[in-house]
Amino acid sequence: MTRVLAILPLALGLSAWAFSLKDPAFATLVQDSYREVQGAPPFLPWWESAYRRAFGESLEGAMARLAKAPPLEAAPWAFRVIKGLLPRFSLEEGYEFAYAARKGERQCLLQAVLVQGLLEGAGFRAGVYMVYENPEGKRSNLGHAVAVLRLGKRDYLVDPSEPTPFARHRGLFLVTPRGYRFAEPIYAEDGGILAYRVREGTLPPKAVQPLPFPYLRSQFYYYRGEQAKGGVLRGPRSEEGLARSEAMLRRAVALAPENPLAQHLLALTLLKEGRRAEARTLEAQALALYRDYGWVPPGVLATWSSL
Repeated sequence: MTRVLAILPLALGLSAWAFSLKDPAFATLVQDSYREVQGAPPFLPWWESAYRRAFGESLEGAMARLAKAPPLEAAPWAFRVIKGLLPRFSLEEGYEFAYAARKGERQCLLQAVLVQGLLEGAGFRAGVYMVYENPEGKRSNLGHAVAVLRLGKRDYLVDPSEPTPFARHRGLFLVTPRGYRFAEPIYAEDGGILAYRVREGTLPPKAVQPLPFPYLRSQFYYYRGEQAKGGVLRGPRSEEGLARSEAMLRRAVALAPENPLAQHLLALTLLKEGRRAEARTLEAQALALYRDYGWVPPGVLATWSSL
């Protein structure tokens, strides 16, 4: 695992930023979703049609117009698009693109991916971070996702879960030259991030990158495992539900072994299935990742102690 982390930043290059709604990476995420949920209209045609109905212009035209506008207009535009086209927030289903097209639902990861895709399509650099501490100082085990827009020497967080576009989350999970890290952003008065504090010191935005595509794809599968009916967290538990959680979480770990949250929840799933030895092995791996990244959530320590 150490060897993988050591080469990760070199392998990433700038690819973490190249992710618009027209890219193959986005198409892969949509295809993953439509394999799990049938009966939804094709996503991009629905999205473009819904945009035209809601805003009276083509999406392509809007992005072309945004490319010529003052840069800080892009984030509020993407914020309004998500709020307008996906009015319903759903933890249980909102991570699926298919349910977005069928029901107008959204969840934090899906909306963050859509925001960064819209911004990339308009010619900006954008990506996705995970969040472990919200603007009020409440910490979670990577319980939220947020889009990030890079403008010059500053980063701006764009979060449709907040009342206004430019969020000020206090703790982020991202990529540095040393690998994945928990980071504390340092904000300017306008909400832009001037620097990030990590375990090795303070880094400027140019030294930081958003989460790469395999990690984001892994995180979608994580939510499928987390929200499986009758599964590890969405009871009442059943044998079938736990099997579904396990299958989705194993897929998440296979796509991104460096995803500590997927490792942790798979360990919990195995524990609920009575497979204690396997759970202990996985939780040890998750614990090692969290420690390497700079923070161990209390729930992970509690699970480890119980094993």
